[in-house]
Amino acid sequence: MSQAHTSQSNNVVELLARDLPAYCPNPSMTAWNSHPRVFIDVSHGEAACPYCGTVYRLKAGEVVKGH
Repeated sequence: MSQAHTSQSNNVVELLARDLPAYCPNPSMTAWNSHPRVFIDVSHGEAACPYCGTVYRLKAGEVVKGH
């Protein structure tokens, strides 16, 4: 998973369509700060991790194709 942009100050991760499915903790998070992996549904634009509150959102202009 290669997040397009991660802002540590407000815990927002912007995703490209190719980064989906989104999950948390993501690869840029340190091991000591981990929690169980959960998949994040960003099909409505953005969603927050229920464990750490990190917000995952699609980068402006990204289109998700599929189901």
